[in-house]
Amino acid sequence: MKVYGLATCQALKASELDVGIGLTEGWVAALGKHGKQAGFKLVGTYVETPLCWAISTGAKRDIASIEQLRGKKAGEQEEPAIDRSSSGSYVMAYVLAQQHGWLDSSAENPFEFVPLENFKNLRAGVNSGQADFFMWEHFTSKRYYDNGEIKMIGEIYTPWSSWKIVARDPTDKRLEIMAQRLNEGIAYYNDSKDEAVEYISTELDYSREDAQEWTKTVQFPKDVRGVDPGEIDKTIGILGKAGVLDASLSQSGDMIGIKRATRAHPS
Repeated sequence: MKVYGLATCQALKASELDVGIGLTEGWVAALGKHGKQAGFKLVGTYVETPLCWAISTGAKRDIASIEQLRGKKAGEQEEPAIDRSSSGSYVMAYVLAQQHGWLDSSAENPFEFVPLENFKNLRAGVNSGQADFFMWEHFTSKRYYDNGEIKMIGEIYTPWSSWKIVARDPTDKRLEIMAQRLNEGIAYYNDSKDEAVEYISTELDYSREDAQEWTKTVQFPKDVRGVDPGEIDKTIGILGKAGVLDASLSQSGDMIGIKRATRAHPS
């Protein structure tokens, strides 16, 4: 198992991986674009709450609001040659544009995407002018607001729960064992928040205060098995309006390998 990324999509398709955990919008966008050729289906829900994407620019840049971003250079991790349809920040940039009406009035792309590979380069890029803004998870970004390296100009929440589990073969019996282990881990986390805060604040790029706030904003399911078709239908509709996929050709039933309403429970 490997945490989600564009390379993960490719590895699932190539049968190099069996399972992936990643952002809902990325999985749905990839499935909407590639259909059966994507090589995986949605089988579980890992996080119930939305993800807050922070929108950042350089500390001394004269960009102060989201309204100034139209036509600007958006920092991105991925190279143009890689299929960006499954990149969360790329997808959410189009959701942002759709929410502000920037896709309706012009045939031009709302942003110019600039590949900068990683979070460090994105921060450097918005300060040097190589990019005008980038989007990243709120709490990971906050440390760099606090130290003055970058500044926040806005945020956008995903209109869906943020993390899903996909599998190359939804009938793989090992998925049941994996789900049980994840459920056990989630139960331990819910009973051990102080331990979680200690780990996050010492091993990850969070202060103790931010780690405590993070635990208040993230809710895991009691049971990770299955995906709600209604939520995927909603995601397809929003991504269709944003031009990320063709909603008329995308159906949740084709994307979901295990439905939440019909999932099997362990005996």
